Amino acid sequence: DLHQNHASQLYRYFSTTSARFCILTNGIVYEFYSDIDSPNKMDSKPFFEFNILDFEDHQINELKKFTKSAFSLEDILTTASTLKYTGAIKKILEQELEKPSEEFVRFFASRIYGGRLTQSVLEQFRQIVKKAREQFINEKINDRLKSALSTNEDKKEEISEVVETIGSSPKNDGIETTEEEIEAYNIIKAILRNVIDVKRVVMRDKKSYCGILLDDTNRKPICRLHFNRSRKYLGLIANKQEERVEIESLDDIFKYTDNLRAVIGEYSE
Repeated sequence: DLHQNHASQLYRYFSTTSARFCILTNGIVYEFYSDIDSPNKMDSKPFFEFNILDFEDHQINELKKFTKSAFSLEDILTTASTLKYTGAIKKILEQELEKPSEEFVRFFASRIYGGRLTQSVLEQFRQIVKKAREQFINEKINDRLKSALSTNEDKKEEISEVVETIGSSPKNDGIETTEEEIEAYNIIKAILRNVIDVKRVVMRDKKSYCGILLDDTNRKPICRLHFNRSRKYLGLIANKQEERVEIESLDDIFKYTDNLRAVIGEYSE
């Protein structure tokens, strides 16, 4: 088992070299560390973990970034912070949803219950929270299945005026910003970093797609992310019209660097 005391030797190595990444492994679990919290000081927790016996598809995409042909220090560091905190939040959510703590139960109960939160009331809400969790997960699974079945219908959609459709939308319960959308957003910012201040690049998520905009305005769409289906599509913008291209992995976004930079040029003219 990998424990904190095993990382102490790695911690010393990291502080005496110019390395930006280091790995602790037992041959099955690989923990990737960097200095996100404090420069030149190895973080106490890894920003990415990979288990060769138990992994998700999106973790493969993260691992590919460390291959020799794709390695980019800037690109990895751009997403490392998001990966680290996203992973930590997911672990907390997993623990709370499996065995809700009193603070977690109290958070929901205080928002919907007007009476005094006694111990018996909290215990009652603990069961309600568990039941709500099960129903929520089942509903999300059913939504995904329905979404997969309607993939062919979405392919036929032709967009003639992207400016009118990309941009902000009223907040609703159907919107869910995924980890892959956040990662793709960071990749696009890395691509545009040399041509524009990335603070001007904004992500606006909608129910059917995720829009990437310039200056946070729907009049300047950069691209669209269609990740809500079984296949992933990148919507490229040119002359205010969209062309969808299928991508197998998020790394494929780099193939369209020229397209993404070109659309920025259109708004500068």
